[in-house]
Amino acid sequence: MAEEDKSKEAAPEEQPKKKSPIILIVVLVLVGLALAGGISFFVTTKMMANTVADGGAATNHDPGVFIKLGDAKEGILVNVGGGKQNKFLKAGIVLELNPGKKDNLADGKLTTSAETKILDTTMEYLRKAPLEDFSAAKQDELKKNLKDALNDKLGQGSVYDVYITSFLLQ
Repeated sequence: MAEEDKSKEAAPEEQPKKKSPIILIVVLVLVGLALAGGISFFVTTKMMANTVADGGAATNHDPGVFIKLGDAKEGILVNVGGGKQNKFLKAGIVLELNPGKKDNLADGKLTTSAETKILDTTMEYLRKAPLEDFSAAKQDELKKNLKDALNDKLGQGSVYDVYITSFLLQ
């Protein structure tokens, strides 16, 4: 028995092992990264879905056909702000047209009837627009209104976008 007491004294009692705090920290960091990644993915997909729903830059459509209005070098020249203002606009306007609209395009070129409607609608819109609409702050609104007027004349979805490549108001 004396030997058993000695062996008990020689072998220390087993103590519960403590987990290393480093492992706990690593696990918490990994969980935090996974949570941050999930939140980022959720926010990004919601933001992109809202942009597409609003008709923003992420709208999906076939590549359009680009048509420059008026003279190839000069663009168009029109008296704006009503006939009494004596103000002239010289602008380069490019339209992005829907290639699926066969009434407007044939072999990548404007049909005669579509060209006439586009020029007539554009000139009429620019002549009737008040002089205040030609300020730099209202350029996006001017392009949107011109696009809407052209789509009303040619059929909805005919004009994807309107681009102004030069603009001189005198």
